Amino acid sequence: MVSRRYPHSIWQIVLAGSLFLGASPSLAQTAPPGETIEASTAQAETIEIGLSTETIAITSNFRGTDLTIFGALDNADPLTRRQGRYDIVVVLQGPDRDLVMRKKQRYLGVWVNAESQTFLGVPLSYSLASTRSLQDITDPEAYRQLSLGVDNFHLTAVISENSPQDIKQFGQELREIKTQDGLYTQRIGGVEFISPTLFRATLSLPTNVPVGRHKARALLFRNGTFLREANTSLQIVKAGLEYRIYDAAQNHSLLYGLFAVLLAVVTGWFGRLLFRRD
Repeated sequence: MVSRRYPHSIWQIVLAGSLFLGASPSLAQTAPPGETIEASTAQAETIEIGLSTETIAITSNFRGTDLTIFGALDNADPLTRRQGRYDIVVVLQGPDRDLVMRKKQRYLGVWVNAESQTFLGVPLSYSLASTRSLQDITDPEAYRQLSLGVDNFHLTAVISENSPQDIKQFGQELREIKTQDGLYTQRIGGVEFISPTLFRATLSLPTNVPVGRHKARALLFRNGTFLREANTSLQIVKAGLEYRIYDAAQNHSLLYGLFAVLLAVVTGWFGRLLFRRD
């Protein structure tokens, strides 16, 4: 549960379950006039990305770090490349969960729950890097169609009694809370070309990065037009004694409970022997 206090209300995020959504929608692509689709596809630019490892293990003393993703641009037009008209946006999106936003109001001196709104398949973390400012790459409508950017990725709201305006406000507050917690970040200039066709993207992994399967997306733009998208995935897991205890409590609850009771009895008996008065 995460909460923030505003002048007249308190907002809360509550984990409600899990739902993994499909891939983000993409923009339609057509061949230029006078060319066949096959010819256009053969000459079209392509983009590829790769990770040096598919799994990252974090310990209890993890304090956040940067993740570097390398990629390559193939079949690039030399003139467009020299003019710097290729742009790349890279996103690392965390596991999806259903989240409930709750608004609290003060009633007779006591804070009580008021309206609430459930959103399905919300990414628990969202880190973005781009070659330059998003507003300089393409128009807002393209970002909404691509579900790209902290302010643009799609939120699916469960049907409720809330008005469309209230649902929109709930969504905005959710994004703001996640941003304040460091889970939603955007790094302008985080993607750099290290050669005419190779690029490097630097993304932020916060201290409280969620464990699970993370999806990496790299989107290629030319003169403001979306061309291609490449995808890969990354698994983030916890390591060390703390995670083993957590895993035992979650997956072997009965044995964990019996061991905890036994440990408490033995500790109490030993303490009695150690500090008894003769």
